[in-house]
Amino acid sequence: MGMHNVRTGKDGYVFADLPANDDQTRAKVGFIAHVDTAEFNSENIQPQVVENYNGHSVIALDQAGKYNLDPHTFPSLTKYAGQTLITTDGSTLLGADDKAGVSEIMETLQYLIAHPEIKHGDIVVAFGPDEEIGTGADHFNTKDFGADLAYTVDGGSLGELQYETFNAAAATVHFNGTNVHPAEAKDVMVNAAQLAMDFHEALPIAERPEKTDGRDGFYMLTDMAGTPDSADLSYIIRDFDQANFESRKSFIKNLADEFNQKYGAELVEINIFDQYYNMGEVLKDDLTPVELVKTAMQKVGITPNIFPVRGGTDGSKISFLGTPTPNIFAGPENMHGRFEYVSLQTMKKAVELLIQIVQDVPTEN
Repeated sequence: MGMHNVRTGKDGYVFADLPANDDQTRAKVGFIAHVDTAEFNSENIQPQVVENYNGHSVIALDQAGKYNLDPHTFPSLTKYAGQTLITTDGSTLLGADDKAGVSEIMETLQYLIAHPEIKHGDIVVAFGPDEEIGTGADHFNTKDFGADLAYTVDGGSLGELQYETFNAAAATVHFNGTNVHPAEAKDVMVNAAQLAMDFHEALPIAERPEKTDGRDGFYMLTDMAGTPDSADLSYIIRDFDQANFESRKSFIKNLADEFNQKYGAELVEINIFDQYYNMGEVLKDDLTPVELVKTAMQKVGITPNIFPVRGGTDGSKISFLGTPTPNIFAGPENMHGRFEYVSLQTMKKAVELLIQIVQDVPTEN
């Protein structure tokens, strides 16, 4: 394509540079996308193209008609009247999270190389693994990347701009039971599976993902397994506020201590580890990257839709590693499953936006 210094480091990322073609010095801007997809069938993806969608019809995904994109179930479809949609065939996810971002960045680079009259400073791009399991940016080499500011192209619908994410932790809880024959169980048996159920029920019911929205935090049970002898629960813990985040971790740890005190033994073993933090804590001191993309959106006819993302991106960790990295839209809807789809027009708008951003990076005196 004409990119420079294409390289891969121990972190698994592929970096590449597009040198400046402008006589004036500008900050170096980076664009980042990830190539892994969610934990849903991604074998043999067969995308379907629905041209000039009318905004109200049901889209059959599979030939048997078992899976459909129905506006009554997915009202986001009504936004896309007259547009070209790319969908799944109902048997896999689409992978637009974040192959859409990869495509948009590649298209942007190709366009800039083909149009040298568009002046820009140094650009660096990164394509990485393991974002969906939250470990992709653990060893991201910001020094080698070299950007002064960057953007993950990993958001959803048109106009999304996010510079606040959850603080995130994971917890594993192991329960040691005392298993005896049920005929002799009275005052002797400690059923680890029952203990795990009681533990989960002791967490606030109103603080589960399905009960929360906006800036609400939550505890989410992600995995469970057990017998009377031994049981395990896995949780993710999320909150936007750092103090509340720490309180949540303390609450679940104290709950484990209470169970141990109640039974007079170390029946509950808990391990909590942090995954990522709210990038807003970094960006609040200098919103230059946010203001830059807001202005660029307005120039290309996009209304910015700014809200805290109830999740995280590679930008969460990269921001704390020293490169402020907000998240901008890539286009996918209904991500992580068979009902995922993306608008071709939204993807084209993302390319327009990236081209505008590199032109708007301020020159240095």
